[in-house]
Amino acid sequence: MKTLRNRRDTDQILCRVQRVRPGMLRRWGKMSAHQMICHLSDGFRLYMGFMSVAAPGFPSPGKLLQWGGLWVPIRWPKGLQTVPELDQQIGGTRPVEFDRDVAELCSLLHRFSRNPPQFNWPHPYLGRMPIAAWMRLGYLHSDHHLRQFGV
Repeated sequence: MKTLRNRRDTDQILCRVQRVRPGMLRRWGKMSAHQMICHLSDGFRLYMGFMSVAAPGFPSPGKLLQWGGLWVPIRWPKGLQTVPELDQQIGGTRPVEFDRDVAELCSLLHRFSRNPPQFNWPHPYLGRMPIAAWMRLGYLHSDHHLRQFGV
């Protein structure tokens, strides 16, 4: 299973990020390619505890949801709702300058994959997770949105 714990998988994601261009058309969803870059950066900020989000309003999910979402080898469905703080149409980080925003995403991804923090906060939908699960989530979330733009 691909994960950001594996340097080859991380390098693959970084290479795909570098192929994103501002005018690329999405295959689904509402974000532009530039918004997607900022959305992924927000995701890594959340994963590393640099930002927090409000609880989504339902009880903490069970291990079954966490296991199914991260370890069952199926692609994530398109159009899943995210928390408002990561939603580019609501409260996500606004795009500023494309190359700078790509560089920021690459920096966050490097930091996350090379020196994972001690995760002691819950993910808003998946609850508390071990480092291996956070690394898998980082890979899956990045892959999902890069595929959204055909990269």
